[in-house]
Amino acid sequence: MENPVPLLSVESLGVEFRTRGGTVHALEEISFSVGKGETIGVVGESGSGKSVLFYAVLGILDAAGRITGGRAVFGGLDLVRASASELEAIRGREAAMIFQNPRVALNPIRKVGHQIEDVLARHTSTPSAALRERAIEALASVRIPDPERRYDAYPFELSGGLCQRIMIAIALACSPSLLVADEPTTGLDVTTQAAVMDLISELARKRNMATVLITHDLGLAAEHCDRIVVMHAGHVVETAPTAELFAHPRHPYTARLIATTPHGSSDLQSLAAIPGYLPDLRRSDLPACRFSERCDRFEAACSERPLARLDAGLVHSVACRRPL
Repeated sequence: MENPVPLLSVESLGVEFRTRGGTVHALEEISFSVGKGETIGVVGESGSGKSVLFYAVLGILDAAGRITGGRAVFGGLDLVRASASELEAIRGREAAMIFQNPRVALNPIRKVGHQIEDVLARHTSTPSAALRERAIEALASVRIPDPERRYDAYPFELSGGLCQRIMIAIALACSPSLLVADEPTTGLDVTTQAAVMDLISELARKRNMATVLITHDLGLAAEHCDRIVVMHAGHVVETAPTAELFAHPRHPYTARLIATTPHGSSDLQSLAAIPGYLPDLRRSDLPACRFSERCDRFEAACSERPLARLDAGLVHSVACRRPL
């Protein structure tokens, strides 16, 4: 997919958290976009800031967090400067999120059908008498067997796969134009993972919905995404179309990340761990490139600010002074 019309455009977004141990510089100068009908993958190690990025964009940061600068323009509205009421109107209706752990995200003492009705009642003009029927339709749309009976189930009565489908049904109940799926297959067996991802991809195609897949699984991103955004320690280090990224990674971190990912012809001996650890983001002396202390291509210029951002192709960018 080439140059889709931007639906969400994030520019120079920064986020920090105030903690007892100091200020965590969680995100710095984050820029990317996602187009209508496009699926992008946001990948990186745990702690790279993938989830925090979209909590910030959707206005659901923890109370200790704050946006330090930048813009996040969605459908013409800058979400960073939007009022609480404007954000509440958008969340669930125009932009929806599937959270990592459905058993935690779902209300354990409320029937799943009623939880879908809550979203419909808040964001649509569906008459009260028709809410049950619409909720059952939403359950059927995500291929939940016997949706009439599942409507009255509680989350603890359902399997992990069914709970994830319930989360998808809730997220898509109002036909949003943007869906953020945060590690949607965590804790599921391989067969259920494939079914859930196929379902999300199919519904996105049918609805021409922009989709963001947040994952640490590069294989999953390679299979389902048009374009990939690579994050490391609160930075976007590389952005490229999926096939190009895997064929010609330009950032040393991206190359290392790909080398840690098993593929059909690989064995355990061929997998290479990424050396070192993510930097402590509370440091006051964080280097311009936060991968520099783990990088075998480091040179003195890598410490110079601002962080280098180079065009490695028409739609391929890399934040590195010595790209591969």
